[in-house]
Amino acid sequence: MKSQDVVLMLKLISLQKQEVPRSSFDGVRNAWPVDWCDWDEELENRGFLDSVNAEQFRAAVYTARSLELETGISKTQVNESLKRCIDIGLVKKDRKYGVPRCNYVALEEVLISGAKYFFHVKPGTLVRGIGTAFAAPVLHEMLISAGDLIPVWPDASGHSKGLAIEPLHKSVTFAVRKDPELYALLALVDAIRVGQPREANLAKDMLKKRMRPL
Repeated sequence: MKSQDVVLMLKLISLQKQEVPRSSFDGVRNAWPVDWCDWDEELENRGFLDSVNAEQFRAAVYTARSLELETGISKTQVNESLKRCIDIGLVKKDRKYGVPRCNYVALEEVLISGAKYFFHVKPGTLVRGIGTAFAAPVLHEMLISAGDLIPVWPDASGHSKGLAIEPLHKSVTFAVRKDPELYALLALVDAIRVGQPREANLAKDMLKKRMRPL
């Protein structure tokens, strides 16, 4: 299992949530405040998704090409990652629709118990970037940093300054611009990777709830 596999599986969870009618699910939109942005570029307009039905949505977003465009992970890596995750039971094909689904129960076990060890990371130097862990919107109102230096994913167009946290994949700062829910999930994983016990335990509880598709 590779770190980009985690990014891709969390993306599958986010996409499955987005299949639910918008009137029934506002979690993706509420993953960050409407006026919040921690980078120079504006979030890509994906409003067309509001006008398609679930069948059209599934046909559009689960291809290797679409997953490449959404995550920044190459098409070859997407295919290899899906095959690898299917082989070990972390991804399975939906029996009704034929699209890949994350086995979120198994992934939850991996991340809750192992993210701190298998994807270990130490804060690096002071850089400009995008807030992650307790500095991301999903956690920033619940936890207050004890110091002035927040954890950030290095990114030249980021608005925050803090200690560099190596993301699970080099494309993370690209992928989160397109998907608030993916941002929330990845930030929670980072809180488990780098957080103190209180932060990590809160992130684990929130991740368990957030990973479950509606």
